[in-house]
Amino acid sequence: MSAATLPATGGRELSNPPSDGISNLRFSNHSDLLLVSSWDRSLRLYDAGADALKGEFAHAGPVLDCCFHDDSSGFSACSDHMVRRFVFGSGKEDILGRHDAPVRCVEYSYATGQVITGSWDKTLKCWDPRGASGPDHALVGTYPQPERVYSLSLVGHRLVVATAGRHVNVYDLRNMSQPEQRRESSLKYQTRCVRCYPNGTGFALSSVEGRVAMEFFDLSEAAQAKKYAFKCHRKSEAGRDTVYPVNAIAFHPIYGTFATGGCDGYVNVWDGNNKKRLYQYSKYPTSIAALSFSRDGRQLAVASSYTFEEGDISHEPDTIFVRNFAGRTQLRSSCLLLRFRFVLDV
Repeated sequence: MSAATLPATGGRELSNPPSDGISNLRFSNHSDLLLVSSWDRSLRLYDAGADALKGEFAHAGPVLDCCFHDDSSGFSACSDHMVRRFVFGSGKEDILGRHDAPVRCVEYSYATGQVITGSWDKTLKCWDPRGASGPDHALVGTYPQPERVYSLSLVGHRLVVATAGRHVNVYDLRNMSQPEQRRESSLKYQTRCVRCYPNGTGFALSSVEGRVAMEFFDLSEAAQAKKYAFKCHRKSEAGRDTVYPVNAIAFHPIYGTFATGGCDGYVNVWDGNNKKRLYQYSKYPTSIAALSFSRDGRQLAVASSYTFEEGDISHEPDTIFVRNFAGRTQLRSSCLLLRFRFVLDV
């Protein structure tokens, strides 16, 4: 499948980026604040609109994930096994608790007011942030997983957990005693990312083997007949295919289109309902480690950060780009102008 590349620039480059690999970035649900976690042992808070570093919070080890509580505080998942909350204005640090291995993922549920963490200790834990600053005083429950947790995603009361071994567990946060569904990924290789559809009907999974699967929660035969998987982030040269891991998926909060980022340094934008790729942005300096849309969908944050898929080699510096994202009218006009009609390779 040939590519339509739009446009030539990667977007605005934020000043004062992390000095080591970017593990994740998240826009606030309320503003243009951007929270960034990094292997340089820091959690950073930016005002993306003003290109201003608002705060930097040191950790004892690499920070593997982050999320907002609100615009005044956020949570971090750290390789030192700890789960922390930081109050941005004062720099105050609260300890929610710990796992028995590095904490890979953290999410905050606005539906239940709980923090959910997933760890390489093969457990999921739920925390009440109101009980922070005590030894596990905030712990609500611990839920064993079949393998190490690699990715989490929330929509409403639904939680999707993707682990090593291609396991996928679906929970209802109102009843965590056991998974609502236990699944195996439809992709043959290791899961990199899971993200729920904004409309709450299903989730997308990406793998290390350049594929994305579109899944649905409804187990009826009619609903399951709609699921599919497609190839992406691949390159063909001289009859040889090079396949890249798909590290990141981000759904547009309004249109339902979504972006994927891979180790090939490209960001692709897709229309999942019509099984089409809308366009591909010009190549970024190195691997795409994370993606996040702003609350209104007008901005897309892109972490261009080498993910060591080829080992410890010389690579471009870690960079955060913020680019304006085309509205529906602009998307339609661009696609018509380019006569761009590509169907996914299902």
